[in-house]
Amino acid sequence: MAERNTSDIGFEKQIWDAACVLRGNIDASEYKSVVLGLIFLKYISDRFEAKYQELVEEGDGFEEDIDEYLAENIFFVPENARWRVIAAAAHTPEIGEVIDTAMRSIEQENKRLKDILPKNFARPELDKRRLGEVVDLFTNIQMIEHGNSKDILGRTYEYCLSKFAEQEGKLAGEFYTPSCVVRTLVEILQPYNGRVYDPACGSGGMFVQSAKFIENHGGNINRISVFGQDSNPTTWKMAQMNLAIRGIEADLGKFSADTFFNDCHPQLKADFIMANPPFNLSGWGADKLKDDVRWKYGTPSANNANFAWLQHMIWHLAPHGRIGMVLANGSLSSQTGGEGEIRKNIINDDLVDCIIAMPPQLFYTTQIPVCLWFLARDKKRPGKTLFIDARKMGTMVTRKLRELTDADIGKLADTYNAYTEGTLEDQKGFCAVVDREKIEQQDYILTPGRYVGIEEQEDDGEPFEEKMGRLTKELSELFAQSHKLEAEIRERLGAIGYEV
Repeated sequence: MAERNTSDIGFEKQIWDAACVLRGNIDASEYKSVVLGLIFLKYISDRFEAKYQELVEEGDGFEEDIDEYLAENIFFVPENARWRVIAAAAHTPEIGEVIDTAMRSIEQENKRLKDILPKNFARPELDKRRLGEVVDLFTNIQMIEHGNSKDILGRTYEYCLSKFAEQEGKLAGEFYTPSCVVRTLVEILQPYNGRVYDPACGSGGMFVQSAKFIENHGGNINRISVFGQDSNPTTWKMAQMNLAIRGIEADLGKFSADTFFNDCHPQLKADFIMANPPFNLSGWGADKLKDDVRWKYGTPSANNANFAWLQHMIWHLAPHGRIGMVLANGSLSSQTGGEGEIRKNIINDDLVDCIIAMPPQLFYTTQIPVCLWFLARDKKRPGKTLFIDARKMGTMVTRKLRELTDADIGKLADTYNAYTEGTLEDQKGFCAVVDREKIEQQDYILTPGRYVGIEEQEDDGEPFEEKMGRLTKELSELFAQSHKLEAEIRERLGAIGYEV
């Protein structure tokens, strides 16, 4: 498999570059909905058009029968919302109104999309000439020589999400988890079939990567059922569009909602739970949920929701279910607010299957060091926990951002698989399989570095006496240079009347 990073793009970057000129004075969230809304509109138009032509060729006159489309999970696109109408208006002052009308018409014909699609294209701040140029780009998408329009538009939606995350910094945490982090969770959990749940689903990245995993391994996407929710209305709408582009049927609740106070799936017991909840969330309403049935292992801190998220997921876990989640590193060792006791109780219930310390700079949103927790109801290695220190992995793709490569992700997944099969050998500085008794001896702290140790350094063959002689000589030379610089600085300061 080729090494992958976000520089491996083509049409996606054309769309992004063109869309960037649209922004002007538009608020970031509005601008985001404009770009992602256009991608979605082109996607459902293409799918509709393909089925429309198929029905025309059959010759039975059913091409305007909405049931023919709904039966195949294709959104019905009414006459005034079809892409040829939008393309024809691309270079008119009314293009914004034409698109807004199309969005309303599509929502009226497809109840699943009610109040989800953006309808802000006619606003004065949006340059209509530039909007028309972007519409032209989408019109010419058939000219792309590789992949079908669904694949291209799906990749474009994902690419634009990542670019918005890069631009918005800390605010991006509400809707975007880096693809390489999500893929690591998915490759280790391997959600082939069953119920997949994300209680803080953002724009739906966990579900998209699960679907990709199934497709890449020759499976059937219809063997998973997708459940999720998110408290941010804009993000929730983005997720609905993202999943529809991927052909993923999902139950994200009837509206955006707070997971702790309005659980959209109270009876759900999921086979796979994957999440990247907000890091170290304070003021989440703990005082109103003190006796909540989900807090089996202890009442979470009012100042930090990490163990509220963790226990919420455990509560929703099926008898053979597994969890993969992203948490701040503080969750591994914190003793404040009762967190140490909660962690101890979870460990003693033999739920913690694997802990991975991740490398820095993976997120646009924060520099907080993060880790991956993997929990399982019926571990293949009872009484054991795998610790992996992956802090040195990854490649810097920009000055501020690191990504895990396919090889990195493959190594982490292979290490976990070898552990579950009982064939893994401890590797100093990287991985170790540890008994629960040893974790107890470490006061139930789960920091991987405590268990994997320090990587053994290769002997360079230089005798100790020679090495010390060489190093002390180099140090002496550096001291001499520093004294010379110090004297020069004093001299220059003295020349302008300052004594040091």
